[in-house]
Amino acid sequence: MLELSHISKTFNPGTINEKKALTGVDLKMEDGDFATIVGSNGAGKSTLFNAIAGTFIADEGRIELDGEDITFEKEHVRSRYIGRLFQDPLMGTAPHMTIEENLSVAYLRAADPGKSFFARIAQDFSRISAKERAKFRERLSLLDMGLEDRMESPVGLLSGGQRQALTLLMATIVTPKILLLDEHTAALDPSAAAKVLKITRDIVKERSITCLMVTHNMNQALELGNRTLMMDGGRIVLDIGGEERRGMSVSDLLSRFAQNAGQSLDNDRILLSTEENV
Repeated sequence: MLELSHISKTFNPGTINEKKALTGVDLKMEDGDFATIVGSNGAGKSTLFNAIAGTFIADEGRIELDGEDITFEKEHVRSRYIGRLFQDPLMGTAPHMTIEENLSVAYLRAADPGKSFFARIAQDFSRISAKERAKFRERLSLLDMGLEDRMESPVGLLSGGQRQALTLLMATIVTPKILLLDEHTAALDPSAAAKVLKITRDIVKERSITCLMVTHNMNQALELGNRTLMMDGGRIVLDIGGEERRGMSVSDLLSRFAQNAGQSLDNDRILLSTEENV
């Protein structure tokens, strides 16, 4: 479904600030795979997502999605079929627009690939039919946050948890080919984080969406989805799934990381999470 072959990226090459962010990354995601990703700061997790989303063009390698080469495709083109959430709840929505208008923009961007994004948006929101508005309302009601009764409210009035849940809905209002979740609950309070995580699980399962999720929580890394990836130094050093993953403890995972990476995981935030519940 998604295949990365030998992806490499170096920032500021040939300077004192040279940074090899990705080195020969190979990754194959089958249709419906849900993989969690763990790694210290600078391991390459967000850079990997940027490569998939088209934020930059990789220095080397090839990216295929559904058998099509998208290596040199622009980011705004990929955004029609790649959904993405960031850690900051403020990044995925337009605060001065209403909930309905935000959903309309997301829907128009993904649902009408025959025209450019700006041409579609320029045709104002009257293009959204009563049936589509009813669909928005139904999807909002599934969030169980009362947002279906606030369709005309500016998004800037929502809490962080509500905005992140709305962003998730926007990213999946038209089912994406792949969903990238970059620690999308990390900035929320525990109650809101748990709720957004449950909504994430429900949407991904219901639609069988292929998903990659960065997390700092080691329990989540083993309990969510069907695969766990661990990154270090711009490489994927561990990729486990199936029976092997089901039988692993967090201690087993840390031991395998140390064995494959040649060093122990030294990120305090991740290590403290080993005692947390999912």
